[in-house]
Amino acid sequence: MIVIPAIDLKDGQCVRLKQGRMEDSTVFSDDPVQMARHWQQQGARRLHLVDLNGAFAGEPVNGEIVKAIARELPDLPLQIGGGIRDLATIASYLEAGVSYVIIGTKAVEEPDFVRVACAEFPQRIIVGLDAKDGLVATDGWATVSSVTATDLAQQFSDFGVSAIVYTDIARDGMMQGVNVEATVKLAEQSSIPVIASGGITTIDDIAALQAVSATVTGAGILGAITGRAIYEGTLDLRAAQQLLDAAGK
Repeated sequence: MIVIPAIDLKDGQCVRLKQGRMEDSTVFSDDPVQMARHWQQQGARRLHLVDLNGAFAGEPVNGEIVKAIARELPDLPLQIGGGIRDLATIASYLEAGVSYVIIGTKAVEEPDFVRVACAEFPQRIIVGLDAKDGLVATDGWATVSSVTATDLAQQFSDFGVSAIVYTDIARDGMMQGVNVEATVKLAEQSSIPVIASGGITTIDDIAALQAVSATVTGAGILGAITGRAIYEGTLDLRAAQQLLDAAGK
């Protein structure tokens, strides 16, 4: 497992939201490129980037910042989500040096698009499933569908998806701990590796995920995304990754 720092982009700044509410944001840096460099120096092995404006607009808004991070840190794998609704956008990010592209809203509204994207860009597509009470939300979490995360994940089982980022919206940015039970349920019912997101607060949350990951059947838990915890200092990124490395030996 790996710990993946999140850089959420809103109006060109690095922010964190609470439960996806754009009006409830905290600015942590006005220099996202420098912030990305900081997390690399702290031992990050991958970064999770989100274009929050893009998620609501349905097209990239902070795309140039994402590409600037890719240019600055060419050896650090990046995954980007938010406003990715067509193949041209995917190609643009990958050509700029981004490693993985996350499809969220489009995956819910048009699952076959994921199949097409995976065929066009093998091993580079991640599906983002953001759930509220188990139901997938779209359009920057503004709309809740009638589809469960587990049911949707199973639709992608043979498409060639690299991973599923599973976010519990109720816990995102709230510093209330990760939803281990829901993450494990999805991981066990999916043939695709799961990346947990939402609620990571302390190293205890990382340890809890690591403990269950060893028992999960299927593709398992690939990693955990953390945002507010590492920005506010309740979780030490380097210590958390060292814990996972030690457990994996």
